[in-house]
Amino acid sequence: MSKMSKIKNSLLKVLLILTMFLLVGCKKIGDKSANMSIIYGVMTLISLVLLVVYCVVISEKEIWFLMLATSIIVVNIGYLSLSVSKTIEEALLANRIAYLGSVFLPMAMFMIIIRTCSINYKKWMPNILLFISICVFIIAASPGYLDIYYKEVTLKDVNGCTILEKTYGPWHIIYLIYLLVYFAIMVITIVQAIVKRKSLSNIHSIILAGAVLINIGVWMVGQLVKIEFEFLSISYIITEFFMLCLYVFIQEQNNILAQNKKKENDVTEKIISENEISEILQGSFNKDNNYKDNNYLEKKLNVNRDIGNEQKELFVSGVKQLTPKETTIYECYLQGKKTKDIMEELHITENTLKYHNKNIYSKLGVTSRKQLRAYAEQYMQEN
Repeated sequence: MSKMSKIKNSLLKVLLILTMFLLVGCKKIGDKSANMSIIYGVMTLISLVLLVVYCVVISEKEIWFLMLATSIIVVNIGYLSLSVSKTIEEALLANRIAYLGSVFLPMAMFMIIIRTCSINYKKWMPNILLFISICVFIIAASPGYLDIYYKEVTLKDVNGCTILEKTYGPWHIIYLIYLLVYFAIMVITIVQAIVKRKSLSNIHSIILAGAVLINIGVWMVGQLVKIEFEFLSISYIITEFFMLCLYVFIQEQNNILAQNKKKENDVTEKIISENEISEILQGSFNKDNNYKDNNYLEKKLNVNRDIGNEQKELFVSGVKQLTPKETTIYECYLQGKKTKDIMEELHITENTLKYHNKNIYSKLGVTSRKQLRAYAEQYMQEN
């Protein structure tokens, strides 16, 4: 079993354990609300563990996932602190901590989605989103200083667990709009990526859609049903887990591509050109040259034949594995068509063409369009 397979199996086991815990742990929340503090504590611990797993498993770190994971940790610390607060000041401070994570989490999630879907964006866009998030956080953190977000807030003790009883102010709707807009553009981005085939694969699209829909569903339940427990803390953990799985899949795919490229480079380095072989056979090399040894030459030629046969088999079998769309693009390459012409003829974007190129190159064992044509011409002539 490969290392990546072991990692994926481990992640699935973690998800199963997490699901069982949530089903068992949350069952008694209505009877003993003091369990909320325990669950918030466990959620905080799990979020820390997931961050550590990401840092250990994923070789190329993504700043937006680190922002997402950190935000989830902050959210759960805020919920945990609020559940054990003894005074209104402590509760409001804990509430601000929770909002600090909740406000920046949608931004991180959105950036992960557009990067995974290979959607180009302006360099200034993250700065604008960050500025908007800071403004929303300032408004959400205003209770205790202003009454624009909460008109009135009091402490309520439920079986030893502290919760805030709130009367919303006129500016509370800003946070609701903020979340709804983010949820909407996330869904639109994923749907657009699926329709235009910009995302890396169907499994990636499913993971992204699942993460978004879980948060939307939990948030809507929280708006429609009065529940003392903040189920968003759980949905955020599930979101982080989904995103971690996404990065594992992406890393595995990149590793496969890198291995194919390395294999091709090794083949290229070992192949002796026909001209060089001819010169060796004719004795045109210097007498002091190592190639004068016939046994050495014979071994070298045999290696060359073995490598050539292996590459040929990989290429020929790869052509048979191409999808109809990939076959069309492959034939366009053989005809020498340019990228712009292919995009116009097939009505696809550059990102979509790059997506197909990765699959085509991987299946054929090549690293460039030039190499693809060279191998195709060689093997077509032989056949």
